[in-house]
Amino acid sequence: MHHGERAARAGFGLAEAHEGNTDVRIDDWLLRRAGDVYEWRASAGAFAFELGANVRQRPLLQGDNGYSRKGPRAEQASYYYSEPQLAVSGSVTMQGQRRTVTGVAWCDHEWSTEYMPSEAAGWDWTGINFDDGGALMAFVMRGRDGAIVWAGGRMRHADGSERGLGEADVRFTPRRAWRSPRTRATYPVAMTLDVAGARYTIEPLFDDQELDARGTAGVIYWEGAVRASRDGRQVGRGYLELTGYAGTLRM
Repeated sequence: MHHGERAARAGFGLAEAHEGNTDVRIDDWLLRRAGDVYEWRASAGAFAFELGANVRQRPLLQGDNGYSRKGPRAEQASYYYSEPQLAVSGSVTMQGQRRTVTGVAWCDHEWSTEYMPSEAAGWDWTGINFDDGGALMAFVMRGRDGAIVWAGGRMRHADGSERGLGEADVRFTPRRAWRSPRTRATYPVAMTLDVAGARYTIEPLFDDQELDARGTAGVIYWEGAVRASRDGRQVGRGYLELTGYAGTLRM
C-alpha cells in the first residue's frame, strides 16, 4: 500500500484552485477537467501516475438534486455529485517501472460547512461501478454507541433510471475484520451491503489499505479498492471508506 499527501495554501505559485470548473493544483500535482476529459497527475516517493478519464454518463446527483443530508438537521448536509463509469487510460510508475493502464474510475465532488452530526463517530461509505454500466453510492453515519444516525445513497440502474436511497434502504453488516499493525485500529473490511432489497458482498482487493492522513486531513481511516458480488458472482468494483474506527472522527 502506497499513498502520498500534500497540503498548501493558494499563492506564490504553490497551489491554486479555480472556480467554475475542476482545476486544482499543488506544486506538480494536478486534477483538472477540460470538456468531458479529466486529467490527473501526481508523484510521491515510490509511485507516480498520469491518467486521463473520459466522462461517459451524466453526473449522479446525490441526495435531493445534489443536496445530500448527513444527519437529522438540515445544516448537516453537503453538496455532492459523483462521476461514475469514467473510462481511464494512462500510466502508473511503481519503483521505477512504468506500466500502461486502462480501467474504469469514479470521481466524487463534495463540499460542506457541517459535514457530519456531532453525535456521529464516523461513517461507512461505498461507491461501486457495476459491470452492466450501473452505479451505486451508499453510506451510513455511525453514532458513538454504534447505532445508525443517518443513512442514504443513490442507485443508477443499467438503463439509466435512478432511485434515491433513504435510511430504511441501506444496511452495512460486517463479515470480516482486519486489525492494523500500526495503529491497532480494527476495521470491518469485508461487508454485506443490503440496498433496497438487493444484497451485495463487498471484499477488499487486499486488507491493508489504511491511510494515515494526519498530516493533511488530520485523521486515520481505511479507504480501499473492493470487489462487489451478488449471489456468488462478481458484479462490479469500487471503493469502501471506513472512518471513526481509529477514534471518533473530528471535522
